[in-house]
Amino acid sequence: MSSLKFIRYGAWAAVAALAIGAGYVTVSQMQTGGGGAQVASVASIGGPFTLVRGDGTTVTDKDFAGKPLAIFFGFTFCPDVCPTTLSDLQGWIEQLGPDADKMSYAFVSVDPERDTPQVIGDYVAAFDPRITPLTGSREQIDEVIKAYRVYAKKVPLDGGGYTMDHSAMIYLMDGSNRFVGTIAYEEDQATALQKLKNLIARNGA
Repeated sequence: MSSLKFIRYGAWAAVAALAIGAGYVTVSQMQTGGGGAQVASVASIGGPFTLVRGDGTTVTDKDFAGKPLAIFFGFTFCPDVCPTTLSDLQGWIEQLGPDADKMSYAFVSVDPERDTPQVIGDYVAAFDPRITPLTGSREQIDEVIKAYRVYAKKVPLDGGGYTMDHSAMIYLMDGSNRFVGTIAYEEDQATALQKLKNLIARNGA
């Protein structure tokens, strides 16, 4: 596992402690739980965005309205975290059975210079067709990264080239695009699946 993995968690320690520690947390529950500055930060995760799907068509946050959304940020040149997370997500989708269609799923590139629509489309197609591959211009990606409070940084490699250091978790949003929690990288499989089930049940309540 790359040593960069451990840096990814630093910028998100506080959010992860709130969201993962509770197992499944809603914004309203956090608002009644105190911790003013942290609550404001968590509650502000998410927002409007305009991106480009793998087939080249434009997609916005409104295209995901009405269904819960599991959204993950990464890049196609990622050596371990991204393919592992997408493989896990594929497995959870399969285990959800018919309920899987009550949610939306998206993989957003933090490396739009290399991840063109075709590149990210072909990459995500190797997992599950229900996972929407998203990229865009540098400006569009920067906007969605800012909205979701994602950590992403270009890291030069010896001999040229670069990799991307980035947040390594799945963000869980409700049908109104409100942040409700996360699934951590390599989280217990049963716990992660239950979080998705809870999110689907909450949206149907």
